[in-house]
Amino acid sequence: MKTKLIVLAIVIVSLFAYTKLMARIGSGSPPPDAPPAQQADLIRVYKSERRMVLLKGDVPISTYRISLGQAADAGPKQREGDEKTPEGRYEIDWRNPKSMAHLSLHISYPGPEDRRNAESNGFPPGGNIMIHGLPNGWGLFRQAHRLWDWTDGCIAVTNAEMRDIWARVPDHTPIDILP
Repeated sequence: MKTKLIVLAIVIVSLFAYTKLMARIGSGSPPPDAPPAQQADLIRVYKSERRMVLLKGDVPISTYRISLGQAADAGPKQREGDEKTPEGRYEIDWRNPKSMAHLSLHISYPGPEDRRNAESNGFPPGGNIMIHGLPNGWGLFRQAHRLWDWTDGCIAVTNAEMRDIWARVPDHTPIDILP
């Protein structure tokens, strides 16, 4: 029994160290931008369906199955640490090619109303909500990540999908996150 616990502890520490190392190494080079005709002008997320759609005008140009925050079905994000995914209209306001997950696009949460609501209840609103791929070094899991909601409030896709999204979504693209 003692040997099994020692082996389990070694495995856990090794996985933690591997994840930290891969986070420092990064995602590699981001893809080039898609031609303007293939770029989205709106992102729409349907939380209850675990689906994200890129639109050009009213026409869907790509659809992705997604994973969300662990408490995504419990309503919109209300405060830091609640593991909920926000709801409402935001925008992609910056991107991180050296993210701990394979590339990431930042969602402009919290907005002024989110901040007021959280602070009126005595909580910080949280932030750093992203669309991202899998944690660096864990891309081999591909679609298996969709078996459960595992993020802290972000929107997760496979690494290949994240490269496609990165190329098709310019900064300042609006994103509607619906229940």
